[in-house]
Formats: sequence, C-alpha cells, structure tokens
Amino acid sequence: MPDQHRYLTVKRPGRHEIEIKKSRFICSLARVADEEEAQAFIAAVRKERWDARHNCTAFVVGEEQRRERSSDDGEPAGTAGVPMLEVLRRRGVTDTVAVVTRYFGGVLLGAGGLVRAYGAAVSGALDEVGTVERRPVALLAVTVDHARAGRLENDLRAAGHAVREVAYGATGVRVEVGVPEPDTAAFHAWLAEATGGTAVAEAAGRTHIEVDAG
Repeated sequence: MPDQHRYLTVKRPGRHEIEIKKSRFICSLARVADEEEAQAFIAAVRKERWDARHNCTAFVVGEEQRRERSSDDGEPAGTAGVPMLEVLRRRGVTDTVAVVTRYFGGVLLGAGGLVRAYGAAVSGALDEVGTVERRPVALLAVTVDHARAGRLENDLRAAGHAVREVAYGATGVRVEVGVPEPDTAAFHAWLAEATGGTAVAEAAGRTHIEVDAG
C-alpha cells in the first residue's frame, strides 16, 4: 500500500461456497476491530456449524502492528489455516477474519489439494464480498454564515471534499469535512479563497473514509 496508514479490509460480511471432490468448503468472512472480535466471530461460526468436520480459521487485525493467527482445526498441519492466512496477506487486507467450514465428502484431497481448496475458498469469498480502502483523514469543522452555507456545501462536494455532517445553528452553520492529513494547509487556503475569508475551519479530530477497492 502506498501509505502505511491506508489499509484494505472487507467491504461487508459474507459467505462463499465451493465444492471439490464432494467436499463443501464454506468461507465466512467478516470485518473486525480487534482480536477479541475475531475470536467472537470464530466462536459464532463454530457454534452455527457444529456439525462440520472442520472449521479452520485465519485473521489479521491492526493497521501497523498487525496480529495474525490461524488454525487448522484438525486438518493436517499447514494445510488449512496457513494457506487461508496467506491469501489474506497476499490480498493486503487487515481487520478481517475468515472461517472455512469443511463438510467432508468422502474423498481424500491430499495435502496439496487441501492447501489449494482452503486458499481458493478464502480468495473466492474476498472476490464476492469485495474490499474497501480505508484512508485516514483529518476532520475539520467549518463554520460559515447561513447565507453562504448552501453554496459552500456545493463547492466542497464539487471540489471532491468529504462532507460528513452539516448542522444548522442559530448563529451559523457547521460543516464537518474530512480532509487527507497532508492536504490540510491547502484546504485552508482553498476555503479562504472560496468564501472570501468569511469561513473558519478548526481541527475536530481524525477518522477514516472508505473508498471502494474492488
């Protein structure tokens, strides 16, 4: 990723199923905030799919200090959890947990076949649910008078700025805008020009915006 503070994660929860030599491989994916949420999701899938032969798992959480875990859940060592985790790494996603449930179909796949099957289940699920890039932005609270508020909001959107909230008060209008952190100085200059110096922008925190990545 071009910026260490930008990262990919899954767009939404979802499931994807493939069948290989009569065995069903069902991958359940979810976005999680930390290891505790990942473990809770794993526990929920295992409870739901209690009748399956295996519920193998992998997750990656964190932006910079990433934590990774995987489990073969009874499959031969290295044939399930590790290839699942490798797909998450290769696709560059974090804050993501995958559980692949296997219903055995009676035909042995061999170590190589298992590696391919578990990896394919996760890869297919990622393709199906899609990913988003989360980008860090500075939150700026812009205060402007009522007469200029409507035009300013239109100008902000036309210039590609992320308008997050507009609040009308008795003395003015507060517009919360997300601005990429390296661009805050340029935003202040743009705002001064766009409003003739009548609007004021103050720091209001930090968050992430999401951009469709596939």
